[in-house]
Amino acid sequence: MNKTLAAAAALIPLAAGCTVAGNASGGDGSDTIVVGYQSKTINTVTAGTLLRSLGAFEKRLKDLGKAEGKSYKVVWQDYDTGAPITAQMLAGKIDIGSMGDYPLLINGSRSQAQGGDAETEWVSVTGYNLRGSLNGVVVSNASKARTLRDLKGKAVSASVGSAGHGTLVQAARKYGLDAAKDLKIENQQPTVGSSALQAGSAAALAQFVAWPGLLVNKGQARLLYDGGALNVPTFHGVVVRKQFAKERTKILEAFLAAQIDATRSLHADPVKAAESVASSTGLPAETVYLYNGAGGVATFDPTIKKDLRAAFVQDVPFLKSIGVIQTPLKVDPFVNDTYIRKVVGASYERDAASTANPAAITGTDAVCKTAVNDPATAGEVWVAGEAKTRPVADPVCLLRNVRALQAEGKKLRAVYIPDATTGTRWFADKDVWVEDPSAKAAQRFKPFATQEAADKYVAAHSGAKVVAYAEAVRRA
Repeated sequence: MNKTLAAAAALIPLAAGCTVAGNASGGDGSDTIVVGYQSKTINTVTAGTLLRSLGAFEKRLKDLGKAEGKSYKVVWQDYDTGAPITAQMLAGKIDIGSMGDYPLLINGSRSQAQGGDAETEWVSVTGYNLRGSLNGVVVSNASKARTLRDLKGKAVSASVGSAGHGTLVQAARKYGLDAAKDLKIENQQPTVGSSALQAGSAAALAQFVAWPGLLVNKGQARLLYDGGALNVPTFHGVVVRKQFAKERTKILEAFLAAQIDATRSLHADPVKAAESVASSTGLPAETVYLYNGAGGVATFDPTIKKDLRAAFVQDVPFLKSIGVIQTPLKVDPFVNDTYIRKVVGASYERDAASTANPAAITGTDAVCKTAVNDPATAGEVWVAGEAKTRPVADPVCLLRNVRALQAEGKKLRAVYIPDATTGTRWFADKDVWVEDPSAKAAQRFKPFATQEAADKYVAAHSGAKVVAYAEAVRRA
């Protein structure tokens, strides 16, 4: 987010009066706004976990209340997936919610079918990835599967209708598989699916952020399919009941301004933000930072971008084809950037047109003595006891940094580097590393998030071979 956008939240005139429709009241007589979120779906933190911990929405509502001579109360309701948030919104029990693109589409479809006061609209984005790297399929470390094709006839856990499920179905088609016929898809919550994978009752788990990274980070699984290989944008966003937005516009604007506050806070100190989210959710900070850190898998920007809207339109017939929705969503009346456009201000069009990660990795590589300025190769080393990560220029420099730090006796919390093919940021020590003797010295070692990607590179480059991470560190 640029400085103009970052400052926009501070410019929202919360002191202006507004007419507010009747809503649930707290026991103390205050008006209650109910927000549904997914604490462990960390791509929504700027409208959920981080926003809640910062108290930014409550602060803005307090300012609004002073101007109106009343008080507001926020009730936060936490769910594992977007489906129950949609159910509660259709029942008029949740005012504002955050969820992934597929659940958003389902939300809009069902709200339009129900009509009346139940209708909803998508009003902002939390985080996104243009290639789809927020989703993935993982298998146990002992699994012999090397591609999705190897899952044919086996049980795969997924939350049906989620972005993770959608990635599985679309990716399976590229391998000549019909997910409904060739895979035994078990419709399970992420926590249940994770347990099923560990117990061996599921051969794989197809899920959204942060489950693939969590299981890999804990050493309980490996990435079989990188959603970035699908090259289809995926995102999470904010949805609101239309009636609420129309009648309580100033409250919605306060929420969106608070979302910008949270986004600015995340960009200003991503390590602190990751630690905060980790504390609130119980997730390892290293996993949170994989997705939400500088140069992370997720890019946080509240504007609704054309690429994301276009992908959303393409998802409508796809979800209908697999039976997740019955009534095709009318996209135009569902997508409404009016509110976030007003909150952001004059820079909205420029910000919405940009897809550069505003939290890029920058600085100087301490070992290679070079500037870190290429997001396609830049990585980070997180040293235990240090409040900031150390930037590295490229994969070979990362290996050299790790070697130097190990020689100093330093303990490393995590090491991050983009996949050489998809650009998906992953844990360097969990990557499959390939040595290519024909490449220049500075490009001799290449990281891949999946075995399949590494195999493809080796097959296409004579002399290239897979090497253990420790061996790559020793020889870089």
